[in-house]
Amino acid sequence: MTLAIANVVVDCHNAAALAEFYAQLLDTPVEPGASPFFAEIGRSTGMSPVLMFIQVPDRTPGKNAVHLDFHSTQWADALERAISLGGKHIGDFDQYGVQWVTVADPEGNLFDIGKY
Repeated sequence: MTLAIANVVVDCHNAAALAEFYAQLLDTPVEPGASPFFAEIGRSTGMSPVLMFIQVPDRTPGKNAVHLDFHSTQWADALERAISLGGKHIGDFDQYGVQWVTVADPEGNLFDIGKY
């Protein structure tokens, strides 16, 4: 039996609002029926994995255990776009022969944009 990743799930306070941030960042629509409790992006476009956002009463404190890594040949433009959508530039990193920037989404979840 082989497993495949179907979804990446993000715990959040407002699923529809956070899904909209990532939908704009990835230029992919939020799926119909999004609400503050549940939203997803990528299912109808065939994106894999699908991003799902689920409202939870209390988020796990501290650093998020799972984060998204994006990459772009135009990483500076991608960073600028993320900030214009409500993200916050956290820092620039150069380790292990890889360069990336870390960004916090509007709810404080961290994600990286690799400089490829």
